[in-house]
Formats: sequence, structure tokens, C-alpha cells
Amino acid sequence: MGEHILMSFESLCQSIGAELIFSSSHYSCAEGFSSVSIDSRDIKPGALFVALNGTVVNGHRFAGAAFSSGAAAVMVTEAAYQSDLFQIKDAAKKAGGILIVVKDTLKGLQDAARVYLEQFPNLIKIGITGSSGKTTTKEIAAAIIGQEKKVVMNPGNYNSETGLPLAAFLVRAEHEVGIFEMGMNRQGEIAELAAVLKPYIALITNIGTSHIGYIGTKLKIAEEKKSIFSQFTGNEIALVPEDDEYTSFLSEGVNGNVRLFGPSSTKSLEEYNDLGIEGTELIWEGNRIRFGLPGHVNVLNALAAAAIAQAVPVSGEAVKRGLESVKPLFGRGEIIRGSVTVLRDCYNANPEAVLGAVDFSDSLEWKGRKVYVIGSMLELGDASVSLHEKIGEALSASQAWKVFLFGKETLPALKVIEDSGRVSVFYTDEMETLSQAVSEYVQPGDYVLLKGSRGTALEKLTDVLIDAEKNVSISGGC
Repeated sequence: MGEHILMSFESLCQSIGAELIFSSSHYSCAEGFSSVSIDSRDIKPGALFVALNGTVVNGHRFAGAAFSSGAAAVMVTEAAYQSDLFQIKDAAKKAGGILIVVKDTLKGLQDAARVYLEQFPNLIKIGITGSSGKTTTKEIAAAIIGQEKKVVMNPGNYNSETGLPLAAFLVRAEHEVGIFEMGMNRQGEIAELAAVLKPYIALITNIGTSHIGYIGTKLKIAEEKKSIFSQFTGNEIALVPEDDEYTSFLSEGVNGNVRLFGPSSTKSLEEYNDLGIEGTELIWEGNRIRFGLPGHVNVLNALAAAAIAQAVPVSGEAVKRGLESVKPLFGRGEIIRGSVTVLRDCYNANPEAVLGAVDFSDSLEWKGRKVYVIGSMLELGDASVSLHEKIGEALSASQAWKVFLFGKETLPALKVIEDSGRVSVFYTDEMETLSQAVSEYVQPGDYVLLKGSRGTALEKLTDVLIDAEKNVSISGGC
């Protein structure tokens, strides 16, 4: 089998109530799987392939391909196993592989991750959710806690109903702390993820309107996010933002220890000073910390991460070293310096994040012009028009010399800006047109904000804005 066995087939099936079917005598019950995948193109020898019923593609179609690539076992549904449609029995027999049969493979994956994590009772498990700032808070927390303890975290945005369970299988015996962000795009998803992770420390960054198109209202979003505390048994720690519209709601009735975090609640923070595009200076337990991610929103992310670190706990020195080591992630508030200075914050966007980016950009003392390129905010459902109008109002009152809007969803913002007559505005839903217009307008010395949902791919403008032959450096942003 090669790599380290994560769990035996027999132990897994007994734990999750699955049926274990051997297609040959090649494997014994004592053997197991060494990795887990839901993509047949990403199979390593000895892997467990989980065949999911996707909305576009049914993973059971690829059971044979998974076996051919070296999978030791494939998890399938009872319905698919009994059907001749996918020829699963034949594929397993041909490969001499193992089948793990469950009623629902998504639940099977989640249950497998849960019982796998139960093998590490001393692991301090941390869950992070919220409408924005999850990934940045996770990365900062890992940078701080990793100064003193061995940390594992979900890579990238492996924070979904499938991503978090897959990330759980990265835990090893040497890890002391596991930090996992939890995202959602449907009702009940955070509760499912909490049941997998069963966090000891759980933090909510904020309650905003991200994914309101899926959930319906901000209150329902708050209810969903609050379910990260649903597996608490009394001793766990709930971390709640001090100044959120739903702070009281999130704090009520939690079966654990509720702690607030923020500029007023975090006692170790004595003061902080805005250094503009260079970041923020924090005075933490008497020590000066140079934190490279600018903007108030990143101060809140840093305090969220520090609250997690204090709950673990780690020392104040770890907080200092960790915060000073933080670097920006791609598309999450990168400051790119060249003949033009660009704030590339286009990995994702929701109304609160866009308003924050505009406020930060307005607050900068800048000798040149300020140019704001704003892409559509997606997944807002029926609230999209009113929320884009709100963005239009903020842009109308902003310090931008010119606003570029990209994507059909921004049309309500366009109307608001045009009606105000305060700011010059350009609109298109074609990337090539946008690229040409921005290229023709921007000049050396300008500051350019790129802010939009991931689907707008505004990072494509980077090459237009930055002269590759000049000295370019990248640092933290908001």
C-alpha cells in the first residue's frame, strides 16, 4: 500500500455503519486507505475514492477510473451499487478492489472525516466562520499559533461540505492544533461541518450579506453561522465579534464560554495606529508590532486570530512574531507597487467588504489620482439590486477620480452614480473592453482599487496596470 494507513477499512465501516465488500482476497480487513479523494484524476495508490452525486457529473461514473489509478477502495451509494448503470461491481472485481457501500456518499465522507478526527483526542480543534475574513483570520491564526505549536489547517478554501472533510484527513499524530474555516452556500451546512469537526474553539468573524441569495435574510445567516457552536458540550470557547449587529444574538444560549473580541474587548491590545498603505502598528502587551496588512478590516481579522491564539493558549511573544510574519494571500488585499499602485482585493466580494475597501482607499493620503474598479457582487439573489445601489451611493461619495464598473449586476450602481453626477463612471460587461478602457485611463502615480467577486476575475487587469519591466513589489493589503 505504500504510504501511512489513515484508517482500516473494517474500522471505518464499523464506525459509520457502512457495508464492506471485498472483490478479491487481495486485501484484508486489517488494511486500509492512505488518502481520500473525490476526484478520480487525483488518485494516489492506496486511496479511498468517494463517488459523489454531483449536480453536473455523477462520481460513480469514475469508479473504474479510480481503481485503474490505484484506489484501494471506492465509497458508493446503495442505489449505485445495485444499479447496472455504472458497472461498479465489475470495476471492483476487475481491479480486485474494495467497495464501501453507504446510503449517501456525501454523508459517508463527512462521517468518515468525523471518526478519523476522533482518533486524535488531544488535537485542539478550531473552527472559523463568518461572512468575510475567514481565510485571512485562519492564516493569521496559523501564523501566530505555529510559532509555538504544530499546526494543520485546511488549504486554500477547502471549507465546504466536501472541502472540510477532505482537509480533516490531513491531520497527523504530531499535530497539536487544527484550524479549519467553514463556509456555506446553503441552509444547514455549518451545522453539518460542526458535526464533523466538533470544535473546541469556534469563532464567528462577522455577520454580513454574503450568500444572502441562498439563505434569505441576515438573521437567517446569523442563525446559520451560530450553528458552529451547535456541538458544544459546556467547556468549549465561543469567540464573537464585539461590535456586530448580531453580537447579542450570537452570544445568547451558547453551551460554552462566550468571549468577545475586538478593539475594546481584547485587553492585550493597548492601542493601534493606522500606517495607511504600509499597514498598522499595534501596541500589544507593551510591545510594538508592525502588522503588514493595512485597513481597519484587517485589524479586526488580526484581533480575531489573536483571540483564537489566546484561547489555545500561546504567548504574547508568539502573537508578536506571528503578526509580523503575515503576508497577503493571492487576491486578498495585495498591495502591488509599480508605476501604478494597485490594491488587488478580488478573490471575493460582498457588500461589507466592498464598502470596507472603498473606505480604506478613501482614507489613504495619496498625491496621485484614485481609480476604483468594482466588479459584480455575486450570489446576492433578490437583494442584489438594492445592495449594488448601496455600493453606488458609496462610490458616488468617494474620493475616486473615476469609477469603472464591471458586470451586469453593477448596473444599479451605475444608475446611482450617474444620477448623482459627482463621479465619472464607466461601465462594461466585457473584460476586453474593461482592460482597454482602464489601460487608456490610468497613468503613473495613480492608485487603483480592484474589488469584485471571484467570478469577475479582475486580477486579469494586473498586467495592464503594472509595467513588468519596472521594479514591482507585493505586500499586504486589506
